[in-house]
Amino acid sequence: QVQLVESGGGLVQAGGSLRLSCAASGPTFSTYTMGWFRQAPGKEREFVAAISGGSTTYYADSVKGRFTISRDSAKNTVYLQMNSLKPEDTAVYSCGAGPFSGSLVYISRKYPYWGQGTQVTVSS
Repeated sequence: QVQLVESGGGLVQAGGSLRLSCAASGPTFSTYTMGWFRQAPGKEREFVAAISGGSTTYYADSVKGRFTISRDSAKNTVYLQMNSLKPEDTAVYSCGAGPFSGSLVYISRKYPYWGQGTQVTVSS
């Protein structure tokens, strides 16, 4: 069983930065792909970024060059550094974990484990 706890959300002005953290429990963290997804009000959950157990990274086009995903296996934690934030980045951000990689990382329903989510609000 994997449990995930996100933190680091908040209110920031456009152009600012935030760093989200997702702390994981369970012995298989280092081998799992960790993904960040977001959901804005009235919209479907969308892929943001993912990092495989081998540290291959994946990004949505909308965040490339602005967001960076990383993982610290010693701390069982994955991070999402978000720079140059825009109002359209406002959403609830959730991290998921799953035993796969490649094209499956983009599909939220493939992730069996999820955190509770953290709110990110970017003001204009």
